[in-house]
Amino acid sequence: MAVDPAVGATFSWPTRVYWEDTDAGGVVYHAQYLAFMERARTEWMRAHGYGQELLRREHDLVFAVRAMQIDFLKPARLDDALAVEVELTQCRRASAVFAQTVRRGDEVLLTAQVRVAALDAGGFRPRGIPSPLLEALQALERPR
Repeated sequence: MAVDPAVGATFSWPTRVYWEDTDAGGVVYHAQYLAFMERARTEWMRAHGYGQELLRREHDLVFAVRAMQIDFLKPARLDDALAVEVELTQCRRASAVFAQTVRRGDEVLLTAQVRVAALDAGGFRPRGIPSPLLEALQALERPR
């Protein structure tokens, strides 16, 4: 399956803050941002033609977060409409780095750098990204 050239390298996934995402004060609990970012990366891959189930089934490939650097700049609150952005900044043979931003309108609430490792789906051991997928992903890189 090929990457859809109509989908831009920067991807934005909309979400809304629900009660379950917040602490008792109605502020988004810090760990919930991890779920928002995971969903956005998953939808970014799907938009480019590589859903996680397809990667697992056809390529014996899964991605796992290896490292993450997060800057929490402003809080999101109950009922806020957010945009979770994804950009691929680097793709190597067995890993990829994503820049992610969470916005409320024009306000940047969070920035993150997320490194994912390519693993074989059966044993969760490091492995290379198959060449056609690697080339397609490298074509989407936006180095910072």
